[in-house]
Order: sequence, then structure tokens, then C-alpha cells
Amino acid sequence: MTKKTINPALTLVLVFFIGITLGTMALKLPFATTGTITWLDALFTATSAMTVTGLVVLSTAHDFTVVGQLIIITLIQVGGLGIMTFAILVFLVLGKKIGLKQRLTIQFALNQTSLTGMVHLIRVILLYTLLIEGIGTFVLAWRFVPMFGLTKGLYYSAFHAISAFNNAGFALWDDSLVAFVRDPLIVLPISALIIVGGLGFTVLMDVRHYATNRRLTLHSKLMLIGTLIITTVATVLLFAIEYTQTLPVNEQFFGAYFQAVTARTAGFNSVDIGGLEDGSLFMLIILMFIGGGSASTAGGIKLTTFIVIICTTLAFLRSRKEVVVLRRTLRPAIITKALALTTISLLWVVFVTFCLTLTEHAPFLTLLFETVSAFGTVGLSVNFTADLSMIGKLLIIATMMLGKLGPLTLLFSLAQAEPPKIGYPHEDVVIG
Repeated sequence: MTKKTINPALTLVLVFFIGITLGTMALKLPFATTGTITWLDALFTATSAMTVTGLVVLSTAHDFTVVGQLIIITLIQVGGLGIMTFAILVFLVLGKKIGLKQRLTIQFALNQTSLTGMVHLIRVILLYTLLIEGIGTFVLAWRFVPMFGLTKGLYYSAFHAISAFNNAGFALWDDSLVAFVRDPLIVLPISALIIVGGLGFTVLMDVRHYATNRRLTLHSKLMLIGTLIITTVATVLLFAIEYTQTLPVNEQFFGAYFQAVTARTAGFNSVDIGGLEDGSLFMLIILMFIGGGSASTAGGIKLTTFIVIICTTLAFLRSRKEVVVLRRTLRPAIITKALALTTISLLWVVFVTFCLTLTEHAPFLTLLFETVSAFGTVGLSVNFTADLSMIGKLLIIATMMLGKLGPLTLLFSLAQAEPPKIGYPHEDVVIG
């Protein structure tokens, strides 16, 4: 009898659920909150933190004690880097050998194409994370320490630096960063942390070695160019839609820029989301669905997936047999994966939005916004999350989990890949 191999995706899912369970139990501790908290709200908060989403049903600043906030930020750090990353770090500290099973799980969790250098990648990820978050804390401290004093200022700086780099969106103010909309010492560092965290660790490593190799991988090129284009276009459009003569132009520009960046999966907001025009909300929905980069702290279908879909469509319109991007031909397997991921994601968003229309009393755009925000692990809300019903909260919890783990990860976790034993004849169907 052959030994059944463990599915790396299933291992990742199980470990992830264990992490959420432990986080839920920790938030239920009496010294974690300033008052009572239900199991459902504890589960919602733990899931939101572990999936680095940022949707909240309770006030992070007022309903949780410092201990509770530390639990939340720990869940954010673990969820952002990945549970398997921390598990492997423990193995390394204990001097244990990293076997093939662990390497396969890391490869799947970080969406890598090769098993080579997995342990080195984990070390680099930890180093980059601590370095970037440390720099972010130092820069934010220039503003927060004079405002709150040394201890509280450093605490606020570290909390928001970690939350921003991990694209979590948890803030220690109920209105997020609305009070700092015109403050470049807050807007620019936090947006920079969001962008760097959303690019992905493989891109950061690639950029770091550019001086030596003088080349970037196709993935890194697409992420850097795509991020610049989508951020610029979104900023200009949001500025144009929301422009008014009653507010200073610089304040409106900073607000448009910050929302264009944070909607990619961070969840902070420097303007009142509920007060935006429908056109702006719909644009944010699109940005949230696209998300950031693979092997990053971001969610969504990922920017590279979106680019592959667009390039495949353009190749079809031009009657090209192959999809060529920046003088590189994409393998059919990559195109199929992008199509499958996008299709499953759209179906889930449609399903959850439909269910919410039956369980909640809110405008359709609000429900769609909430669903996509959860799926993209963004955390932006049209001031509605706290009003969700019990069923609504459970649906959003499931959506946050799916968005973090990825639709394909969950599907792969439920079935072992086996080659088909029977072949069938080809036949065409009419399309379009």
C-alpha cells in the first residue's frame, strides 16, 4: 500500500484555520477587550487580522486594550508574511532539517515556480520585513512622537508601519487616517509601505540584485510597470471625479493618490468612503478586485493575473496564436490559471453579493463594495461592516478567508491532482 502524499495546499489551509482559531480564543480573553465581545465578533476580528483585510465590527482603538491590539498586530504580521514562513523560522531556530514536505508547502504558500532556495527566501523575507517596517516606524515617529510622546508615539508608529506594510489597514483611529489627509509625513510613508508590501518579496529581491544582474524577470517588470500605470490612472480619475472648488487642490490630490494606492488591498482611508461618488466607489471596487502582487502581503486576483487576462484578450483580437508580453511568450498553463482564478473569483463575488442582498438592508453598490473589499483583503467599507447581520458576518468571514488563501488554493486542497485515464474526441462549440 503506497503512502498517500499530503497536499501542500491542504496543509496551508489547515494551518491557516488553526491560526485563526487561536487568534479568536486570544481575543476572547477578558484582558484583551475593554468590554464584552461575542465569539462571532472575535472570529470576525481574528479573521480580518489574519487575512490582513482590515474590516472591523468593533473599534480597534476603543474596544480593545493594548493587549488586544498587540494580539491583532501579531495576527497581521503572521498573516501577512504567512504562517508557513513563521513555522519554517521556528524549524531553523531549533536547528531542524527542512524536508521536501515543508519546501513544497512554502513553494505553494509563496506562489513560487521552483523549490530551489526556499529556505534562503524565508530568511530574506524576514530580513526585508524587519528592515522595511523598522524604517517605516522611524519615519512615522517624526510625526507621532511629537504628537503623543515617546512611548505612545513609537507604539503608534510601529502599529501603523506593520499594518501598512502587510496591507492590513487596521488603524488606531475610528476614522482611519482622515485627520491626516493633507499631512505628507503620514500619507507618503504609509502609501510607500503599502506599495512595497504589495509588490511582493520576489520583486524586492529582484530589484535588489538588479545592480549585479542588470536584468529583471518578466514578473518584476509587469509588477513595477503595472503598479505605476494603475496608480497614476486611478489617481487622476479619482481626482477628476471628486474635484470640488471648496477644498484645497493639494488636499484633494493627496486624498485621490492615497485612495488609489490603498484600494489595491491596504484598507486605510484618508477620506470618508461613504461620501464618495458612485463612480469613485465603482473604481475602488475594480482596484480592490485586481489587488497587488503575487507572493506579497496583498490580496485580490493579483495585478499580474489582470495583465495576463488583458494581454490574452488583445492577442485574440489580433489573431495571434501566442500571448507575447514584453518580448516573452506566456505558457498556456499560466493563461489557463489566470482565467480559472478570475472566473472562480468573479463567481464567488457574485454569489456572496447575491446572498447579502437577501440578508442585509443596504444599497446594492454598498453590498458589492463590502464583498469585493473582503475578497481583495482590502478593508475599505462604506461605513457598513458593523451593521452586518450574523449571516452577513459569516459570509464576509468566508470571503476574507477565500481572498487570502486564493480560490485555487482551496480547490487544490480538496483534491489531489491525478492525470485523466480516459481521452475523448475533440468537438467545437459556438462561442460568442
